[in-house]
Amino acid sequence: MSTLHSTPSPLGSGIFAITRTRILLVASLLVTWTIAYLLPSYKQSIREVAKDTYNDAIQHLPAVKVDWHPKYDPKAQFNATKVALLIEARPIPHLVPQLLHMISVVPHDWRFVFIGSNKSVISVSRSFATQFQEANGKLDLVVLPKPWSIESKELVYRLLTDVRFYDEFLPNVEWLLKFEADAILCARSDDSLNDWLDYDWAGAPRTADDRFAGNGGLSLRRVSAVKKILNFQSRYNDTEPEDEWFGKRITLLPGAKVASGVQEDHFAVEDIWHAKPMGYHVRADNLADDVWRDPVRRKSNFDYCPELSMVMDMKLEQERCEGDNKMGEILDEAAQRLAAKDKAATAARQASR
Repeated sequence: MSTLHSTPSPLGSGIFAITRTRILLVASLLVTWTIAYLLPSYKQSIREVAKDTYNDAIQHLPAVKVDWHPKYDPKAQFNATKVALLIEARPIPHLVPQLLHMISVVPHDWRFVFIGSNKSVISVSRSFATQFQEANGKLDLVVLPKPWSIESKELVYRLLTDVRFYDEFLPNVEWLLKFEADAILCARSDDSLNDWLDYDWAGAPRTADDRFAGNGGLSLRRVSAVKKILNFQSRYNDTEPEDEWFGKRITLLPGAKVASGVQEDHFAVEDIWHAKPMGYHVRADNLADDVWRDPVRRKSNFDYCPELSMVMDMKLEQERCEGDNKMGEILDEAAQRLAAKDKAATAARQASR
C-alpha cells in the first residue's frame, strides 16, 4: 500500500511567490535602510555629548531674568575660543570682587568659567553682579560631575593634565587664561592679554633668565599645544605640579612658542620684580623677597596695582609690632634707638633742603 506525501507550495506563484529567502532579503533591506537613516543623527548626538556634559554642569542658582529674544544666545557675542578660568573649591570672600575685576580688565571678547565646589559656586552666585554676568553669557559657574574633583591641589593637577577635561568642558577653546584666587591683573597695565596670543605659554618667570615656561598661577596657555602633549604623554599622580610638568615639555615641543624670562617679566610678577607688569601672582605663604621685602618697592607695587589688596592678607600699619622695621624683622631696643636716630637725621636733612 503506497502513501502519498504532499509538499507545501509557496504562497502565490511565479515571480510573486513568497518564500523564506525573499522574506529574509526584505528584512535585511529594511534593517539596512533603518541604519542608514539613523546614522547621521547618531553621529550628531555623539558630537553633542561633550556640550551636553558641560551644560549639565553649569549651575544657575539663583539667576536674574533677562528678556532676550527667544532665539538669541547671549554667549554668541563673545569669542568661544578665549576663556579665562578660575578653579577654586573654597568659598573665599574675595572671589566675587576678584572675578568682577578680572571681567572688567580682560578684553571684552573673552568669556569666564568658574569651576568650584557646591559651597564656592553658591557663594559666588549670591551676588547680583555675578548673576547678571551669568545671564549675559559672560560667566559660567560650574560644578564638575563625579568622578572629577577639585578638593585638593593634586586633584586640580590631575584635572588640568587630563585631555578629557579639555574635550568635555573646554571643547572649542584655544586660548586659556588660567588664574588662581591669589592672582590679579592690573587695570593700569599698558599690556592687553590679546597682545600675548602668539605664545603657546606665558606666565610669571621663576628666575630672571628662566628658559622654561613660567608659573601657572597666572598664565596664558594655548590649549592645542597642551592637548598635543597630553596625547602622547601622561602625568604620574602625586608628582610635580601641573605647570612645572607642562613647562618642561612645552619648551621642547616642536614649533611651540614659549615666552622667556625676559619677556615674561612684564606679563606677570611672582618671584622676580618688574616695575609695571600686566599682573601679579601672590603666594601668601611664601612671598618673594625680591618683590615684597623692601618697603619702598612694596609701596610701589600697591601704588601701581591697588587691586592687589583684594587678593592679599594684610595688616594695617597701626597693627605692626613695636620695633618692626617693615622688612620682616623685629629690632631690639638698641637697634630701635639707632633706627629712630637715623630716621630723625633723615627728616632733618629733608627739612633743611
